[in-house]
Amino acid sequence: MLGVLTGIGGYLPPTVVTNDDLCSTLDTSDEWIVARTGIRERRKVADGASTRDLAVEAGKRALRSAERTTVDAVVLATTSFDRLCPAVAPEVAHLLGLDTVAAFDLTSACSGFLYGLATCNGLIATGVADSVLFIGAEAFTTLVDPDDRNTAPIFGDGAGAVVLRRGEPEEPGALGGFDLGSDGARADLLAIPAGGSRQRSAVGLGFAEVPTNEWYLQMAGRPLYTQAVERMSASSRRALKDADWAVADVDLFVGHQANVRIVQAVAEELGLPQEKVAVNIDRVGNTLAASIPLLLNDCVDRGQLRAGDRVLLSAFGAGLSWGSTTLVWPDVPVETVH
Repeated sequence: MLGVLTGIGGYLPPTVVTNDDLCSTLDTSDEWIVARTGIRERRKVADGASTRDLAVEAGKRALRSAERTTVDAVVLATTSFDRLCPAVAPEVAHLLGLDTVAAFDLTSACSGFLYGLATCNGLIATGVADSVLFIGAEAFTTLVDPDDRNTAPIFGDGAGAVVLRRGEPEEPGALGGFDLGSDGARADLLAIPAGGSRQRSAVGLGFAEVPTNEWYLQMAGRPLYTQAVERMSASSRRALKDADWAVADVDLFVGHQANVRIVQAVAEELGLPQEKVAVNIDRVGNTLAASIPLLLNDCVDRGQLRAGDRVLLSAFGAGLSWGSTTLVWPDVPVETVH
């Protein structure tokens, strides 16, 4: 027995930030951003809103898609926690009317959805839960320096969620084998230095104040690009081998939307034609753990993904971390995410 996807939902905050909006304060241009990332606009949480609020909305839609009102557990993947303590998931569960179920957060940045799927699959396979609501949610624009032209244009806010239930490996929606990996030796290529136990601001207690820029994301773009293409390509091949699929068997490649050039390069490395590559980064930016479920929801809504299609999922993110899996897409309803 293992996890079977039986519902999906997504949510984007209403505020749209276009490249032209960013250009009014940054030394950049729409042409520069599009050429390097493929992004034209992204969403931003309103003042006073947080990851919790996005997660609740996506969770509601996934539960409606699955025609469920209860689950045994809620798992939330995020890198933009509401607070260092406690976890966001229990509060999300409460707001969804799932008050006493098991609920916890996990973080693996942009690989969070793949790591979370594997975790939820394990909860089901071991009998801990018969059903799980798994949400990837990010209000990551709050952690990006608005004056940094290398990072500010890339990230957007949003949430995507799926419902998994106990089922058989032969069912549509059954999760395939997982390939997961990490390389902590390169952790500093993508990191927020301050905010954790390693570096804390404690003025008046004998510690130096942390420089402002260290509260924001630091990114080494060029080596990350190389690592992303290499790791996602190799991981995807291992996932395909585990599923006993040839590359030609794949109907749709759904890669984490970090940069359109990365996704296209991975497809080229695998020998996948670009018409089999799913893309929505132009409209939402990089939404980290929310990226893949938002893209899946979008593909179903646009008719690019249909029941019976063979789907390859792959992601790469901070840590460094990466992961891939496969599934045959089930017949599940979706709501349009505007």
